[in-house]
Amino acid sequence: MTDVEGLPASAVELYEAAVDALKRSYSPYSHYPVGAAVRTASGRVFAGCNVENASFPLGSCAEAGAIAAMALAGEREIVEVVTVTGGSEPGTPCGGCRQRLREFAAPMVPVHATTIDGRVLTSTIEDLLPHSFGPEHLT
Repeated sequence: MTDVEGLPASAVELYEAAVDALKRSYSPYSHYPVGAAVRTASGRVFAGCNVENASFPLGSCAEAGAIAAMALAGEREIVEVVTVTGGSEPGTPCGGCRQRLREFAAPMVPVHATTIDGRVLTSTIEDLLPHSFGPEHLT
């Protein structure tokens, strides 16, 4: 079992899944591997890694991969998120992924941005995307 100081016990399984995903990252251009994992309301865990492309805008973020796997499995509600980067500081989700996460996660859902060596920065969706626009605005 992984012991990452500052990471709640509920997020350890997510951290391990995100680290495993990070190891499969395809990041030959930035050399910045990222793994992400989400837990759904049913307790299932889905992971993704970043996949770069020689045509830079066509790359895909780790969070997007995890969300796609979750949606493919028929899940629709995220209750916890972990991202892991290969950098020296925790990397929070990019702006686009913050909105992607918000589509499936309530504002108070925790997002634990971590590093491969165990640094942790915990926020919420609301912290990362204040005054967000979500699905409830369209109903």
